[in-house]
Amino acid sequence: MNYSPASALARGFSSFTKMGKKYGVEWWILVAGAVIVLGIVFMAAFPDIFTTFNPYDQAAGPQLAPPGGEHLMGTDNLRRDVWARIVFGSQTILRVSVLAAIISSLIGISMGLLSGFSGGILDRILSLIMDSVYVFPGLILAIAFAAMFGPGVINITLAVSVIYIPTYFRLVRGQTLSIKQELYIEAARAIGASSSTILREYIFPNVIATTVVVFTLNVADAIMIEAALTYLGLGLPPSVVDWGMDLAMGKKFLPSGQWWLITFPGIMISLLALGFTMLGEGLAEILNPRLLER
Repeated sequence: MNYSPASALARGFSSFTKMGKKYGVEWWILVAGAVIVLGIVFMAAFPDIFTTFNPYDQAAGPQLAPPGGEHLMGTDNLRRDVWARIVFGSQTILRVSVLAAIISSLIGISMGLLSGFSGGILDRILSLIMDSVYVFPGLILAIAFAAMFGPGVINITLAVSVIYIPTYFRLVRGQTLSIKQELYIEAARAIGASSSTILREYIFPNVIATTVVVFTLNVADAIMIEAALTYLGLGLPPSVVDWGMDLAMGKKFLPSGQWWLITFPGIMISLLALGFTMLGEGLAEILNPRLLER
């Protein structure tokens, strides 16, 4: 049997189109989101491929040069190349948003499993705490924690992660309460399986799939929250290359016609958030059992 690169590519393309026919528009939403996200992730991972300028270089070109020539997106008031700051700024916003979603998912999932499985007074206490946090608007809560923690990459990551913990907790707790009543859980108890084994082997695998969808959507939201906090002066220090920081520094030049200082960072923030949102929405539809029955 011939396993040439051409035949492998043809089989891969055939499988790709079959998925498109099976899931319809949801598949293409997923693919579009994945292309956007992977493209920006690749840019963040290999910035030197995309630009030769240093984002901190204050002699990169003329001051406030418009887009064009060797400066694809122009320069700012400190003569730094805007495109270079876009490329390297992707590292910061991805690091903060993804790490914040990881921290919140680890804490929220663990607490949700423990609360739903244990029940009793522990469940009531944890539910009360999580509900109290959940009722606050996300941005307002993030502003409060950011003001309390102070500026910095780690501090802003923690401030953003706090607001998503109740989301994972409520989702996982509800599913755990339902799953622990199933017959196979009773059978596991009957054969002497410990509580930790039941949680690890029987309950956790059944709740993790839905949290993947929530994770991608939370990353999209965290991108907007991080940019908003930095724009308000509560997020990252000016020494950090970040899209939200470039928005904050460029807004005062908009009335004088230097539109590119906020336009390109704003587009990139919206594009990255859109990519994760499309990825999450596509996964949500494809993983929906009712969709698979159509």
